[in-house]
Amino acid sequence: MKKIMYLGVVLMLFVACSEDILEEKPKSIASETFYNTVAEVEAAVNAIYYPVGVSQITNEINLVEVLADYEYGKGSLSYINDYIGYSPANITNMGYLWQAYYLMIRNANLAILNTPYGTETSESQKSQYIAEAKFLRAFAYFHLVRLWGGVPLRTEETMKAIDIARSSVDEVYDFIISDLLYAELNLPDNPRVLGTPSKMVAKTLLADVYLTIEDWTNARNKAGEVIASGKFSLVKIGTVDDFINIYGPDLITSSEEIFYFKYTRDYGLGFLGFLHYPSDGYKPYGANYFAHYTKAGNLFYKNWDNNDLRKQNNFYLWDIALGNDTYLFKKWIDPKGYNNSPNDWPFYRYPEVLLIYAEADNRVNNGPTTTAVEYLNIVHRRAYGYDPMVPSPIDFKIGDYDKDSFFELVFQEKGYETFNEAKRWFDLIRTHKTAKVIKETFNIDMASSMLLWPIPVGETSYNKLIGPNNPGY
Repeated sequence: MKKIMYLGVVLMLFVACSEDILEEKPKSIASETFYNTVAEVEAAVNAIYYPVGVSQITNEINLVEVLADYEYGKGSLSYINDYIGYSPANITNMGYLWQAYYLMIRNANLAILNTPYGTETSESQKSQYIAEAKFLRAFAYFHLVRLWGGVPLRTEETMKAIDIARSSVDEVYDFIISDLLYAELNLPDNPRVLGTPSKMVAKTLLADVYLTIEDWTNARNKAGEVIASGKFSLVKIGTVDDFINIYGPDLITSSEEIFYFKYTRDYGLGFLGFLHYPSDGYKPYGANYFAHYTKAGNLFYKNWDNNDLRKQNNFYLWDIALGNDTYLFKKWIDPKGYNNSPNDWPFYRYPEVLLIYAEADNRVNNGPTTTAVEYLNIVHRRAYGYDPMVPSPIDFKIGDYDKDSFFELVFQEKGYETFNEAKRWFDLIRTHKTAKVIKETFNIDMASSMLLWPIPVGETSYNKLIGPNNPGY
């Protein structure tokens, strides 16, 4: 049975709308006539996901994964590994992503602005759909602010304005948190459709936002509320083959899924094509670019214990004319597929919530607590094939660590757990470790201009109030 995913619904609904518009007497889709029924509001909310989820998420993943210390890129992506700046091709792709996030925000603003005036929806329904739109708007701004710094805050109140100045980073984060607090209060306990947010998803994104701005107490508390809900648990892993129950192409969901972008073979995830060689058997269809790889001498790879099942699941040796010490990546595979890549993209899995709690709790208490160590151990045990909830021979001991060394341990574990999930670059930046780690790994003094991406020319050309670009551009 195929996955039931809303992205397909989005397209069907809007194709239907387009067909209606082409009729001799087209139906109006103006706000006063379109946002009245539940189906119409759902169609508007579904449209928020499309710009990034289908068309542009590959650009973000490709760029931030090659920026991380554990990967190298080929083609236009190889320029990134010099850490002296971005190539024109990189900057073009960044611009596409900027446009996609702002289109996502525009679609969210439309739903937020018009849903309250619906005549055939209840107040609770209106609040729920507005909450979903605000969650997605916050999600978009969270990515924008981490990649570009202060950005223009376009809201439902400023939709007709072209010239909007950049808000400060703090102002953007305040706006994100405000949207997420509304979402947390008004989203349903369970997603309306698999792949849409619930209260626990809002709490998870809040936890990550608070962690990023170093609000340790709130980060710990929000992560703790997700854990205490009992809604999530780790999938047990006994062998490498069991990872298909977390990342597999035919997986509908799992006990550790919190918020994923959902894909089908009709609307596949393009990122998969950048990971595999045409004859390696892991993606036997479509164009294969193998633009991402690592080397046996990479510090991240070398320091990773070979007994860790995650390492065994993430790499395979394959010479792509770069030497017989070259590894490609197999977390994302579709070996029996016949078209497109249906693997879902995990923005948040339960292990990350456990690690957010462990990191934040360590900061709050100026050192590790029994609870923080246990949450770290839950993730670590599973990686070695043990029952996550039962003490094991590879457990970390609280007496062996202070605040700083425990932070490094959690940071390392998160790098292993979320490898190839577009998390590492953001974690390097928020922990102020980027330049140090790049120097240690590649012996390169990274240009500080790479910490923020350039504001696209499409914005600087038309927005007269955008102000100066980020340093270095």
